[in-house]
Amino acid sequence: MAQRRSVEFFDTQFQRQVRDGDFALNPFEKLALAFVHGQVLEFGCGLGNLALEAARRGCTVTAVDAAPSGIEHLQAQAAAEGLPVRALVADFESWHIDRNYDTIVAIGLLMFFPRKTALAMLEEIQAHVLPGGIAAVNVLTEGTTFLGMFEPDHHCLFAVDELRRAFANWEILVHRGDSFPAPGGTLKVFSTVIARKPAPGGTKP
Repeated sequence: MAQRRSVEFFDTQFQRQVRDGDFALNPFEKLALAFVHGQVLEFGCGLGNLALEAARRGCTVTAVDAAPSGIEHLQAQAAAEGLPVRALVADFESWHIDRNYDTIVAIGLLMFFPRKTALAMLEEIQAHVLPGGIAAVNVLTEGTTFLGMFEPDHHCLFAVDELRRAFANWEILVHRGDSFPAPGGTLKVFSTVIARKPAPGGTKP
């Protein structure tokens, strides 16, 4: 798996969060949750906090991540609550979306791949959202200086407005930028887009 450093980084983080009982939704998950509905794919689910909450609200969820500790926690919690969640460990560079969904969420995932791969994954997400469905995507952008979780030459910082432009033909429901301080005086700068896919033959509102 090429993205070994990032997987190890998050696997360690998830183990710590499980020990500490830290399962709060992050700000981007809270933002996306209001739009999640129907058959849901969470592409890069981490501990599955969003997947579990979506399932509690009536969604049927497929959740995929490369970090085993996150998936193990999600599988155990979903089973304990009897929730309709299918959780899978996958290498994102070889795993592909195999069906269409009402909602696809990819929070904090695409920047962990070379640009060509990240853009292909974004196109795959867009292609597998059903007409009228929702894509919620969040990436790190240029200006980010916290890079310790990335493999050298194996990541992609998006241009500040790149994500919005990628959804130019969709109905953009949310477009926002956020900046957060990170360890060592560094910075994380994010772009988030939540958009509705137009129906065939339809036009963007």
